[in-house]
Amino acid sequence: MQAKAVTKYVRISPTKVRPVMDLVRGKPVDRALAILRYLPHKAAREIARTIESARANATNNYDMAPDALIVKYIFADEGPAFKRIMPRARGRADRIRKRTTHITVIVDDGEEM
Repeated sequence: MQAKAVTKYVRISPTKVRPVMDLVRGKPVDRALAILRYLPHKAAREIARTIESARANATNNYDMAPDALIVKYIFADEGPAFKRIMPRARGRADRIRKRTTHITVIVDDGEEM
């Protein structure tokens, strides 16, 4: 059975989040959280929060054992971008896109329904 957690509108670019996700994909939840705890990335904190939420959803909503959970699917989708203006020389302006990310984690205990 699977349980899912989504964190939306995280103010970090998806391209910065995806390499951190690759480190924990397919690993047991406890091991994934241990890996993320010692990474110096902002993305690691946000991913850890989402994994903990998925684990809580699995144990509270679906009565799954928290020790048996693995990170089956984890991916980052692009959210809306905040558009800002940066003044440039000669009266011009450049657009700055502050990107956001939607983080999705699906944990599985390996049992079929």
